[in-house]
Amino acid sequence: MAGNVANAQALPSYPPYNIEKTGETNYVLTMALAGFRPEDVDVVQEDNTLVVRGSVPENSRDREWLHRGIATRAFERRFVLADHTEIDQADLVNGLLSIMVRQVVPEAARPRRIPVRNGTGQTAPSGTVYTA
Repeated sequence: MAGNVANAQALPSYPPYNIEKTGETNYVLTMALAGFRPEDVDVVQEDNTLVVRGSVPENSRDREWLHRGIATRAFERRFVLADHTEIDQADLVNGLLSIMVRQVVPEAARPRRIPVRNGTGQTAPSGTVYTA
């Protein structure tokens, strides 16, 4: 996943989120979504962008609030994904939306060792030093 710290202050801060690296190519994006149900949230991967949208139906807001500290306003958050990134799954449990992200590097894009030959057409053993 890609991020730009300089632009972070200009972006909206709702809902709050964490990004955690869980393996060499695995990440979890966790968003705090208290008051949202799975059917209130939409997670979409559009090219190299992950879009998370949420809105609570109006009928659940028709209450007389004495204090309202839990925000359930509509939101849209966009995250720029690195190349070759896939979204594996998304789960909403106990007010936390967890999105599993995996970077899949194709074989052609992976680093590969190029054998160094000694001028006679033979491949030099690894670590061998040739002198003139």
